Amino acid sequence: MDREFAAPLNVPALARIALMSPTHFTRSFRATFGETPHRYLQRRRIERAMALLRSTSVTVTDVSTQVGFESLGTFSRTFRAIVGVSPSEYRARTRPVHVPVCFVKAWSKPSSFG
Repeated sequence: MDREFAAPLNVPALARIALMSPTHFTRSFRATFGETPHRYLQRRRIERAMALLRSTSVTVTDVSTQVGFESLGTFSRTFRAIVGVSPSEYRARTRPVHVPVCFVKAWSKPSSFG
């Protein structure tokens, strides 16, 4: 899921890899990571979008497509729910930070979903 975050979520395929039923996989995932596979994937997509908005001049619409959202409206709504501001507001408030990416990710990681 981390590598292919822009691809559609396929819980049955992930469950097969884990040798579980889709329902059991979702329950086990939530127990282990504290969120469903869908929410985890949304958060990873938003984290990647945050990085793109900080460091590129790509349009918000293109960012939403690059990180796997099919609808700009869904992207904007999800971004605001996780980050607390719209993608455009986020871009206006932030700028590139010249430190290793792992630090930026730790500093800017959304702490909760919604």
